[in-house]
Amino acid sequence: MTHKKNALILLAGGRGSRMGSDIPKQFMMLGDKPLIWHSLETVQRSELIDECILVSGTDDIPAIRNIVSGGGFDKVSMIVPGGKERYLSVVNGCMALFEKYDGCEAFEGSPEIVLIHDGARPFLDDGIISRCIEGVLETGGCVAAVPSKDTVKLAGEDGIVTDEPVRSRVWCMQTPQVFASSVIHETCTAVNEAIKSTDPLVKERLSEITDDARMVSLFTDTKIKLVMGDYCNIKVTTPEDLIIAEKILEERRGHIS
Repeated sequence: MTHKKNALILLAGGRGSRMGSDIPKQFMMLGDKPLIWHSLETVQRSELIDECILVSGTDDIPAIRNIVSGGGFDKVSMIVPGGKERYLSVVNGCMALFEKYDGCEAFEGSPEIVLIHDGARPFLDDGIISRCIEGVLETGGCVAAVPSKDTVKLAGEDGIVTDEPVRSRVWCMQTPQVFASSVIHETCTAVNEAIKSTDPLVKERLSEITDDARMVSLFTDTKIKLVMGDYCNIKVTTPEDLIIAEKILEERRGHIS
């Protein structure tokens, strides 16, 4: 596979509310390092990633900058303030990237592929990254995901089951979610226009955004390819997730006999 220049948008704006902590999630300790440090280490070591744009809450930027400088994470080219919603943070990060390379030629300048990853998923690895980069070449949009291990049922607000999707067709979305640069640029531009719009139907479309792939599907005709993620590529959201993450980290470091 011919290498296409890429950039990874790393989201580090979690507040830790579901963790029951006053400490922003990205600064909570996993092992002996802050949670965000683990994703940064993977990005720094990976030969598959050319550049990283880090998106964080405005008040957290000084602390994030200290982690970046202290860890020698020189692939981080920018630290960008996030937005009130996750998708706004994605748009901020992507548009900052495009503005940086405005007017540059393709490979020598602007990335051809943009990866978007949650900093709360500390176990990103080259296998996942490679599958996503290969997958995005097919359709322009690709998401790491895993087949659901559980039977999933749909229910109304009253809790009564209304449908049951075929389990073999149900996938659980992860990150990175990866797009051709032209696709995510078109999407982010359209989202910014939608934010300014007074049309209620356009505003409703914004409310339907659940993840990056959904955002792309709402504003372009890009087909989304699913590729195998990893069941260890968990998102640390609750205290129970942090316990599981500690066990995964211990196993990967060879501390479990």
